[in-house]
Amino acid sequence: MADTSKQYDKVIQICEEIFLKKMEDYGTAWRILRTASLTDQIYIKAQRIRSLETKPEQKIDEGIVSEFIGIINYAVIALIQIELGISDDVNLPHESAKKLYIKYFHEAKELMLKKNHDYDEAWRSMRVSSYTDLILMKIFRTKEIENNKGITLISENVDANYFDMINYAVFALIKLVVEKI
Repeated sequence: MADTSKQYDKVIQICEEIFLKKMEDYGTAWRILRTASLTDQIYIKAQRIRSLETKPEQKIDEGIVSEFIGIINYAVIALIQIELGISDDVNLPHESAKKLYIKYFHEAKELMLKKNHDYDEAWRSMRVSSYTDLILMKIFRTKEIENNKGITLISENVDANYFDMINYAVFALIKLVVEKI
């Protein structure tokens, strides 16, 4: 059986590398984004994945792997924004951003390991398209909570949904990229 923890670390490495390169290109301009805007960015990526999974042809030469990476990175940014709050000052020191990125990605991994233990790696029997649908469901749940100003009766807060989005996207990348290496 594959070592899920090591495979997860490989996905962290791939996503972190892209996050850091984009931070070099764009700085931390994302600091201005509200979490609702980040949720919408994640929605755009997940909807494109679903579209590519269901349409017979693709017109933009960029596949679903980069979209899953984008979902992960935007969800991690959303978790950072929840902690720090939005800011008109977009100059978060890169080292601070990197530490927060690693912190939340590792929290997502710890959550996955706990759930993976209880669910007996059921995710390995799922289709990538199911991860897409589950991410979309989590997005719609998050939007509903955001529209209700964060008030829930029994449900988890938006951060739990972001963690789940990260982990479903990691599972997809393990199947699409890591298992093929």
